[in-house]
Amino acid sequence: MPDLRVTRSLGSLVLCWMCVSPAQAGQDPRVLSAKDTLRLNQVGSPTLSPDGEWVLYTQRTRDMEDDQFEARTQVWRVRVDGTARRQLTRATSDSRAPAWSPDGALVAFLAARGDGDDAPSQVYVLPVDGGEAYPLTEHDEAVTTFRLSPDGTKLLFLARDGETDEDERRRTERDDALVVDETFRGTHLWVQDLQTDDATRLTEGSFTVSSPDWSPDSGRIVFERRPSPAANDRWKSDIWIVDVESGETRELHQNGGSDVSPRWSPDGRAIAFAANEVEASTTMFRKLYLIAPEGGVPRTLLDEFDNQFTTPIWSPDGRRIFWSTGQGTSTRQFTVSIESGAVTVGATPTGRAGGWDLARDGTRWVWVHTTPGWPGEVYTAGRDLVDPVRLTDANAWLRDEAVQLGAVETVQWQNSDGQTVEGVLTKPVGYEEGRRYPFIVNPHGGPSGASLEAFNAQAQFFAGNGYVVLQPNFRGSTNYGQDFVNANIENWGITDYDDVMTGVDHVIAEGWADPDRLICYGWSYGGYMSFWISTQTDRFKAISPGAGLANLYSMYSTNDIQDYLASFFGRPWTDEERYLAHSPIRYVGNVTSPMLILHGSQDTRVPVEQSVEFYQALKDLGKTVTFVRYPREGHGFSEPRHQMDRLRRYAEFFGEHVDNPPISERDEAKETTAEGRP
Repeated sequence: MPDLRVTRSLGSLVLCWMCVSPAQAGQDPRVLSAKDTLRLNQVGSPTLSPDGEWVLYTQRTRDMEDDQFEARTQVWRVRVDGTARRQLTRATSDSRAPAWSPDGALVAFLAARGDGDDAPSQVYVLPVDGGEAYPLTEHDEAVTTFRLSPDGTKLLFLARDGETDEDERRRTERDDALVVDETFRGTHLWVQDLQTDDATRLTEGSFTVSSPDWSPDSGRIVFERRPSPAANDRWKSDIWIVDVESGETRELHQNGGSDVSPRWSPDGRAIAFAANEVEASTTMFRKLYLIAPEGGVPRTLLDEFDNQFTTPIWSPDGRRIFWSTGQGTSTRQFTVSIESGAVTVGATPTGRAGGWDLARDGTRWVWVHTTPGWPGEVYTAGRDLVDPVRLTDANAWLRDEAVQLGAVETVQWQNSDGQTVEGVLTKPVGYEEGRRYPFIVNPHGGPSGASLEAFNAQAQFFAGNGYVVLQPNFRGSTNYGQDFVNANIENWGITDYDDVMTGVDHVIAEGWADPDRLICYGWSYGGYMSFWISTQTDRFKAISPGAGLANLYSMYSTNDIQDYLASFFGRPWTDEERYLAHSPIRYVGNVTSPMLILHGSQDTRVPVEQSVEFYQALKDLGKTVTFVRYPREGHGFSEPRHQMDRLRRYAEFFGEHVDNPPISERDEAKETTAEGRP
């Protein structure tokens, strides 16, 4: 198994992977195909055993021989030195969210193993030394989250409320009219005694619960509470606490913004959580709050830290709190001293990192890391994160089959206001210095998001087909400070457009891109930017907006996160002109580029009618446009054949307009013909 270590280069920490060469592999080189992107196995949920010697994790693998390419998630275990790796569960349904019992003797996980396709997920346990898994819960509804108590005597779990008899009757008889915003089923907190198996409901009412955490003495539970499960209520969460014995609940902290991710200190004397106190704000960074379990005025940390605070992880001695968040084009781990408030940055290698877990004694970390040139794997390292060791090899087939990947790097340029803007550049497989390539600019979604210098299957698909790909972190992106993330408030299509286009100019000036073969595509807010760019310039030979926003005025009332739009533009009833001025549909007559519009038919985040409006306008105006709807799909695609179709349509559409026929699908076409399938 290839080894991985952190090496120091030019004062920065980089991850080095044993590179694959066709000569070494003894095969002709090949590139990533659309079908290959489905083969990429995914690891997640790493968690250390109580003695710090073993790691549980999940691996999701797709059956490429199945007609629908069905995927399954199973639980695996590996030693912290990378040995004795093996699969623990092998059921025909998913096994996920693994956890150790406090004594390390049992592995608990979520699985739906009852009769029928609609069997609810329950908590199962599996003896570490062997045996069959057996259910710990037999709840009527699906268990969505669980936590074993520190003393090992109780289990907390969350489950959605079931239908009442009256609800079931009305649904069966189709007498089921729903009052909007007044009919929902919340998720609530239960505790089960592991000796008697008796389950007690701890919360009830017209609200929903998430993110619970046990007190160290197993007597209380802290949790988030929101008015409803609606997506638009995600910024209205508060912190509550419940006494397990008495069932008494009380509000611990409330403000106008969101309070999330409460976590008890090791000594039980404080609760840390992330909070944004600005009412109706969806982009302001959260800070670290500390509050006593009895309540009172919380202490606020990180007032001077110009970045996002996420989920707190306490050090065993309670003197520090760790968290991870994006910084530039990588994810970094940060630490704050509870005593002084001083912040330090960990030696996190370049790429995307998540799923952090700290050993009980604080001497070891495990996490999932995605390097620029390799999909995510589970890693472990000491408390200083130096010399990480890779524990998994989930995608060995990439190496075994000598799949060639494009080089990935972070690039910088100056926008029209003289500010530095960053982006992630992926070069074509077999890149030759001095040669200009067809070019794709791919704005990210959000807009409060960021592209990272980490493995990206779509970018690598295009790199294999001979494209240079730029993913710009325009104004409005996270990871660059509060002013930067707020810079496109009331400015959609203005500041971000400038950053994208100056990035395009930079790539051309560097000699990487052919200025006569420019492509643009994006999804969600990237779809908005693609729509917008199509109305502002004729430089692109082809543009493909996916799940994009075309008419912000109609978008406001028909999507599921109205408050998010309002945080940028106010309400359309009082700021109508602002909404219309930043809507691509207003300028649709300017479009000259051929367009491929893609959208999921069941999308509630950006309703499909957004694409319908733009498509109809282009048709009426006699423009060149193709519109593809994907049945059953929401804002993100879940069906494998739709995922492949989307990539293949991109490759054909882009290739047609920049004289660059796709090469990644040649072997797939031969295979399809041989098998006789369309």
